[in-house]
Order: sequence, then structure tokens, then C-alpha cells
Amino acid sequence: MSLFDLTGKVAIITGSSKGIGKAIAERMAEQGAKVVISSRKAGPCEEVAAAINAKFGAHFGADRAVSIPANISSKEQLKNLVDETNQRFGKIDILVCNAASNPYYGPMAGIEDDQFRKIFENNVLANHWLIGFVAPQMIERKDGAIIIVSSIGGLRGTPVIGAYGISKAADLQLARNLAHEYGPHNVRVNCIAPGLIKTDFARALWEDAEGLKRRTSTTPLRRIGEPDEIAGAAVFLASQAGSFVTGQTIVVDGGVTI
Repeated sequence: MSLFDLTGKVAIITGSSKGIGKAIAERMAEQGAKVVISSRKAGPCEEVAAAINAKFGAHFGADRAVSIPANISSKEQLKNLVDETNQRFGKIDILVCNAASNPYYGPMAGIEDDQFRKIFENNVLANHWLIGFVAPQMIERKDGAIIIVSSIGGLRGTPVIGAYGISKAADLQLARNLAHEYGPHNVRVNCIAPGLIKTDFARALWEDAEGLKRRTSTTPLRRIGEPDEIAGAAVFLASQAGSFVTGQTIVVDGGVTI
């Protein structure tokens, strides 16, 4: 059996209708997991689930992927996401908290209170809620993997996405705290901290040609990342390969932070 095999596992991945979340769902399905595709809009979720089923369903069986939309700002919808996943698949082995918000780009002095609040609630509090709904069954089974997609914005200062960086730093500490709490029950909690990845979410950063040139000139790999390059780290953390890793942040940034 491969160290990265996820056969028989069930994974919820939030924000998985596109970008990093979609790549993680596809790669976890490729390794044998059943995956729940979740984001705000049903249509895109259904499209991704259908594509995964078309690619892997014939080999692994029906319903390799299902669509369960949820808005991370709604505690009720997150509870429904967990309840419906349990109804459809009977359990949850892996949780990937990937969905996040960043409604403001600019210096901290210009951010509105409602924008700051939305960033904190969607990027930190929503993860706390969702993990709280999923963790009890993992603790009972003494097995589970929780992954929070953070950012290198949580590791260093930034002049344009400051509140986002603050929220992502909080996610690193959330993972460390929960790793302490859940470790005795064999439930692991880790973060992935991507650098600049070519996603719609980060479009404002990589579409600026001059800014992108400056950024890549100081990146050891001389380029930005692709969503699929985050998926490998997620599969590692969710699988037997990462079974002795908890409370950690894996930085995937092409060397930017070194």
C-alpha cells in the first residue's frame, strides 16, 4: 500500500469549486478518497463533482465526489455540510479548511470595520466552527486529519493584505492549539502556507505585470505556484505519509520566505 493511499477515507474540502481547493479534491480523489465539494454556489460544485466522478468513478465506484454547497459565514450551513456528509458517506476522516475571504486590498488605515470583521470571521471563526463540528467523531475513532490552508501572509508583514495576513497568522495558532488538544486522540491538525499561487483569489497580485516581475525576481524558483502544487502537501498531511506530523505549518512558496 502506498504511503499516500487514501482509499476508504472521506474528505470535506471547503472552497473546492476552483483553485487550490479543487486541486486538493482532485488529488485526494485520485488517491482513493471520497470527496465533498463545497463552496457557496451549487452549480460550480456540481460541475467539479461530476468531473471527478467521470474521471475516477468507473475505477473506484459511484459517488467518488458529491456536491454540498455551504457559505462559510453561516454556522448553520457549515453544520449542514457536516450532517449531510455523514448521511451520504457515514463518516468524515479528513477536513480541509480552504475557503477564505479577502474583501480589501490596501493599507490597514483604509480598511472598514465590517471588512476586517468579515476577514476574521470567514478565515478564523468559520474554521473553528467547522472543526468543532467534525472533530468529535474523529476523537471517538481516534483517527483524523485536519488541514487549514493558511498563507505566507501569516508569516510576514504586508502593505496591502494586512488583515488577511493577521487572520492567516491566527490560523497557524489555531492549528497549534488544536494539535495539543486532539493529539492524545490521534487526530492531527496542520496548516499549509502557500505563497503566491495562480488562482482567481490571488488575481490582483499576479495580474499586476510589474509586481509579478518583482515578486518572481526574488523567488528562488523564479515563478509563482500552481494550485496542484499545494495539493501534494495536502495529500501528504492527510495520509499515512504524514502520520507523525501535527501542529506544523508546511510552507509551499517557491522559497520566497527563506
